[in-house]
Amino acid sequence: MKKLLILFLLVLFVVPIKANEGMWFLMHIERLNYVDMQKMGLQLTPEEIYSVNNNSLKDAIVQFGGGCTAEIISKNGLVLTNHHCGYGQIAELSSEENDYLTNGFWAKNYGEELKPANLSVRFFVRMDDVTERILALVNDEMSELEREKVINQEIAKIQKENDEGGKYTVSVRPFYSGNEYYYFVYQDYTDVRLVGTPPNSIGKFGGDTDNWEWPRHTGDFALFRVYGDQDGNPAKYAEDNVPLQVPYHLPVSTKGIQEDDFAMILGYPGRTNRWMPAAGIDQNVNYAYPAWVEGSKTAMDAMKPHMDANQKVKLDYASKYAGIANYWKNRQGMIDALKQHKTAQSKRKDEEKFVKWANSNIQGSGDAYASEEAQAALKASKQSITSKREQEKYGNVMEVINNYFSKTNVKSKDDNYLISVLRGSNLILLPNRLNNLVGTLVNEEIIPAETFQQKIQPEIDQYFDGLFMPLEQDVLIETVNLYALKASNPVSSLQEVKENYKRGGPSVKEYLKELLNNSVLSSKENFEKFVKSPNEEVYKNDPLVKLSQELLTEYRFKSEELKELEEQYQKAYRLMIQGMREMHPDKVYYPDANSTLRLSYGKVRALPMGDKKNDAKKNYYTTLKGTVAKYQPGDDEFDMPQKLIDLYNAKDFGPYADKAGHMPVNFLTDHDITGGNSGSPVLNGKGELIGLAFDGNIEAMAGDVIFDDELQRAINVDVRYILFIIDKYAGAKHLVDEMTIRK
Repeated sequence: MKKLLILFLLVLFVVPIKANEGMWFLMHIERLNYVDMQKMGLQLTPEEIYSVNNNSLKDAIVQFGGGCTAEIISKNGLVLTNHHCGYGQIAELSSEENDYLTNGFWAKNYGEELKPANLSVRFFVRMDDVTERILALVNDEMSELEREKVINQEIAKIQKENDEGGKYTVSVRPFYSGNEYYYFVYQDYTDVRLVGTPPNSIGKFGGDTDNWEWPRHTGDFALFRVYGDQDGNPAKYAEDNVPLQVPYHLPVSTKGIQEDDFAMILGYPGRTNRWMPAAGIDQNVNYAYPAWVEGSKTAMDAMKPHMDANQKVKLDYASKYAGIANYWKNRQGMIDALKQHKTAQSKRKDEEKFVKWANSNIQGSGDAYASEEAQAALKASKQSITSKREQEKYGNVMEVINNYFSKTNVKSKDDNYLISVLRGSNLILLPNRLNNLVGTLVNEEIIPAETFQQKIQPEIDQYFDGLFMPLEQDVLIETVNLYALKASNPVSSLQEVKENYKRGGPSVKEYLKELLNNSVLSSKENFEKFVKSPNEEVYKNDPLVKLSQELLTEYRFKSEELKELEEQYQKAYRLMIQGMREMHPDKVYYPDANSTLRLSYGKVRALPMGDKKNDAKKNYYTTLKGTVAKYQPGDDEFDMPQKLIDLYNAKDFGPYADKAGHMPVNFLTDHDITGGNSGSPVLNGKGELIGLAFDGNIEAMAGDVIFDDELQRAINVDVRYILFIIDKYAGAKHLVDEMTIRK
């Protein structure tokens, strides 16, 4: 009878994870997820998903450019990712004469494929658990700095043991805030070339207006190719490099999708904070994110008039503007979602339970806040008693955490206004980048003209290349002015300007305009005049150099009080996670995202609310009909190529139409994804490519902090739309022929 009671209590206190929640390690799939995935429709074995010794799905998934995901879709190293992931490279390769961003680009053969300056892909080789090895070296008596030093020393050993003499990149990463450690082995390829991209009016259709929204009608994809040396090894760019012959690539399914179909996504999600405490959420919602949003919008408003007026400027700043705009809308969406879902209140209730548990006498399979009958049963079953030492370990954890956020709320606001300056203005960072060059120049008595022409001038050109000074000056003036006026404690020089303004002096904007007029860095021409007769004192006292140094010093500065607060917080946060996992020992946990390869799984699933803007019969997909309905000739966000309109009017969809007759564009799944999953493959139960993840929905912007089973969705490009654009629109069927198509 006692055994039955204990079993009942174990079941009672299990906290289940919803089927579609979680970003899972591939090495744990067999133990934690396989049975569930099979029931939902998976037809692969765990070994076919992740294997160290044999080819598997993981071999076809790459990290793209450090911040996105991509997949290999042909034996010749053809790479599929999002248009917005390759946006910077496409813009870089574009010119006014060959504007690939606006008009698209399709290489007819290997020789036409274009090499951007810097682009790499990272292949995942293997991973392993080194938690016991690392944590055996630390103890609770160590300070966080002592602990970090010991751990870093061991990490260096693990990396050296596994990099095979530099062949591989090895990364040891903490999980659950340092309660577990795993190492990851990668191989990096740096010769990656642009193969094809649709025009902006397809790849970025909907622009900022539709970003994070559903329904979507965006062909957000681009094609690249990985090159290696003749033996398939990573190599710097060279004309005799050859397309990489990969051991495994994803087959492409044109069968189509239905609601409730099983699907899985493999990718490199960037960051989630599912353990974030309530006080941290309050800080973001009330202090940090509003400053981020306002600062980003200020920078965007300063950039856009210049971009609209000049196509070259638009190309030069396209990637920077898109990045700022993306997170501007993301952060505002997070503010709204976190408030609407009362996420902080929900977290606070969990924390109150944790505090009660931490200071109770019950520990083990149950909860201290369970019913009296359950607690009595647990006592009767002789569950372990929390010792005084364990109470001390967790008892004041939440107090320390709450104290940290209370004392850093205002600083988080000020920091985000300051970061908006550094993120938006290249000009404010220019002095820091030029310091070494200026130092070299002032220490040379005479620089021969030939040396200057061959070495110094190219370096100057490099620093000023792509900078449009009227735009840069406006961004600096507007963002620094916002920081000076909105930050509670701006740097002293700006505080002094504000005080002088009250006494009749110049405003912050007037002060900044005068500062730029008097700076040798305000234009390339002014700097070139300066370097011909460089003077160290002139440079040190340059007003822009002084302001830049002051702002960067403030950004990097940490008071002793803050250092102590951060050390206390780091320890408390780690213990909070450790304690909460102990409080629910039967719950299956997944680690927060941190740009390591993960798998999430779920179904093709509509949003619960209908949408009158969606032309589709069900609210889990969109069609080309809806794209045409949004068409606004000449509009920067909703224009369409005439050829695409003609194909729609003729219903010339080739073999890529849905069996119902429409041309599918985007679809929804209920996967748990976040930033970094952009470009991730959406796979069916056979491991075939059915779509390309590119966005989330605004209703679930709280997803980085708390998972919402009802509203969380991944927005994906249907692979049939991708093939249709490549084949029927671009006439690049040779690229489709390169793929393994399964009908």
